[in-house]
Amino acid sequence: MLGLTIRWSLADAPEGAEEALAAFVAETSYARFTGMAGLRWKTWRMVRGEWFEGSYVFATSEARDEFQRAFTEGAAESPGSQMIGSPPILVEACDIVAVAEGWDGFAATPRA
Repeated sequence: MLGLTIRWSLADAPEGAEEALAAFVAETSYARFTGMAGLRWKTWRMVRGEWFEGSYVFATSEARDEFQRAFTEGAAESPGSQMIGSPPILVEACDIVAVAEGWDGFAATPRA
């Protein structure tokens, strides 16, 4: 499986950036990626005051490459960069070695 990680530093983000990011994911970004062609799934992760990250798994290398190309071209103007006040510190393609679903299963939700 084909992964992509996009991470921003929150070290110098303005006050309230974490709440703004969580609201944006719940109100806008979640809907954008739900059902997206070529995408298997996306998760949004954050450690407050440290980093915010999108983790993607794509169905094909073409889908991942095209998304990475388009994102990278406009990374500084992306909503996350605007809320955080800086572009991503990491845009990295990777291989997903394995995925295991636990007993309690997977729950898709716009806000955890």
